[in-house]
Amino acid sequence: MNAFSRNPADRVVVVGGGVAGLSTALRLAPRPVTLVTASPLGLGTATGWAQGGIASAMGADDSAALHAADTEAAGAGLTEPDVALRIAAEGPRLIDWLVSLGAPFDRNEDGTLALGLEAAHSRRRIVRAGGDSTGARVLETLVAAVLNAPWIEVVSAAVTDLLRDEAGAVAGVVAESDGARFRIPARAAVLATGGLGGLYASTTNPPGAIGRGIALAARAGATLRDMEFVQFHPTAIAAGRDPMPLATEALRGEGARLIDETGAAVMAGIAGGDLAPRDVVARGIFQALQRGRTVYLDTRGALGAAMQTRFPTVAALCASAGIDPATQAIPVRPAAHYHMGGVKVDAHGASSVPGLYACGEVSSTGLHGANRLASNSLLEGLAYAGFIADGLDAPLPRRILPDTAPRRAGSDLAAIRAVMETKVGVVREEAGLSAAVAELSPLTETCDAALVASLIAASALSRQESRGAHWRSDHPHQAPARHTETTPAGVAAPALAE
Repeated sequence: MNAFSRNPADRVVVVGGGVAGLSTALRLAPRPVTLVTASPLGLGTATGWAQGGIASAMGADDSAALHAADTEAAGAGLTEPDVALRIAAEGPRLIDWLVSLGAPFDRNEDGTLALGLEAAHSRRRIVRAGGDSTGARVLETLVAAVLNAPWIEVVSAAVTDLLRDEAGAVAGVVAESDGARFRIPARAAVLATGGLGGLYASTTNPPGAIGRGIALAARAGATLRDMEFVQFHPTAIAAGRDPMPLATEALRGEGARLIDETGAAVMAGIAGGDLAPRDVVARGIFQALQRGRTVYLDTRGALGAAMQTRFPTVAALCASAGIDPATQAIPVRPAAHYHMGGVKVDAHGASSVPGLYACGEVSSTGLHGANRLASNSLLEGLAYAGFIADGLDAPLPRRILPDTAPRRAGSDLAAIRAVMETKVGVVREEAGLSAAVAELSPLTETCDAALVASLIAASALSRQESRGAHWRSDHPHQAPARHTETTPAGVAAPALAE
């Protein structure tokens, strides 16, 4: 039986069952927490699909400063240096915390952590579990800890709205389960709802990843930042599946090459080659596909033969698609994978709306800039869980107002995904973006997916330059580095903010 304050509004409600939500719920101890998950605990979250690992400067030749420098370089001028250094410095402590919870990280024969290399990292610093099963192993560890935590109550429901008190602060959530709506009052709400890759027809994300947390924050008046920066993973396996299975970037770190059907190197002549930052590799593959080429990830030989033990998740995905990576190259293409923008938060994860916090992919912390460095996502969620727990200082809510928001009927998600795929994808231009805004804007009042999609399209239209994951074919050069900030009053035409 969980022990709670007699005042139900004394709790903190955390929305989301991935690494960010679970870690935040655990870190908030001994405060009472209600953890609301749309899917059964351990399911429906992108964390469980994360193959690469957790970036952390654990090696003798590494440091937080080097990790932060790599993060800044990948972020294309929009990573905040103090944020990058602060989070990089947390890495070793967070790995130790997960080990204390029982996380089964891979180790060398001498017992030290086995560190992998991924694109745009200058050192081997990727901490893994089960080869390419890191997300699943970390998720299992955190779920077990949550189920054993007496201060955490788990509720399986979809959050449809945020409660407000008479002072305007967020005072809990409105949830729905089996058609019944109910209120969960709280002194604060933490959104840890993940990303929005499911808004694209080609994605590596779970089907439910359509930006619901961002929609909740937007409708509450929270400031959003850099909504246009959607990272497309270069090597989704092109096997006709939705969502698309992922071939981890770590394969290229271990020697896999990107080739076309003739055997020519796709990334030849491009700085960094196969280990260039994700945005560069995604564009290289996209442009090859546009020229009529077919692109493959070549693991044939020793790497492919060892994949069953070194990369069992990818090996299983290939086998299910009828591909033998030891003898056959793996067909790949870019797919929506991660969102660098989101709810703008401060150093303690607080949004611009009192009582509302955000953690993980739903947030914009200043870490990722215009392009996330590989394996920094789990790290960010783990780090900000602690920052939120240390800084959360919301008072008990005043009189909670009735929730009057109507049920939103939704729209044709397949049509929204097609618009985003064709008009707001890897390479963008004014005509396509303007058409996307025109198609999506009329749907925003009644459909959360359309609202979030329109925010991405409008922000992409307003950023008349190419930077990181945002590439405008009609504006191929960079302008002075600026963030894009969006509020509900500026949904249709976001303004660039210094």
